Amino acid sequence: MKYVSTLLAVGDMAASKRFYHGVLGLDVISDFGANITLTGGISLQTLDTWKEFIGGKDVKLRSNAVELYFEETDFDTFTERLRSFNIEYVHDVKEHGWGQRVVRFYDPDGHIIEVGEAMETVVKRFRDAGLTDDQVAVRMDVPLEYVRGFPN
Repeated sequence: MKYVSTLLAVGDMAASKRFYHGVLGLDVISDFGANITLTGGISLQTLDTWKEFIGGKDVKLRSNAVELYFEETDFDTFTERLRSFNIEYVHDVKEHGWGQRVVRFYDPDGHIIEVGEAMETVVKRFRDAGLTDDQVAVRMDVPLEYVRGFPN
């Protein structure tokens, strides 16, 4: 068994392609019209064909039950650039208890996208603030070996 892809049903394929390329920088690997595959292991399927595949069952978009998670090393630049798009936010930038900054927003069909500060960047930010690796591990509630796994 091999995991291949996450598939999202979308109402407007052209709008979704623009969103995923423009906002997240994902490129189309293959385009079969009703189904496309993007870099990062994400596939988009038109809503009509998806309904057909699942026997006409209802498709409930915007369920808030699932998200696609991305990490960004230059989080500040990304969030500044994100403001140039007409994005509906789940929430603005916030910092989780372990110190990672994240932002969540919806794609055109109401699928949640989370972009988090890369964990390596979180460790670097804490080190740059003067914390020792031991202190970073305590602050992030992770094993010391995890912190030491990131270059100084």
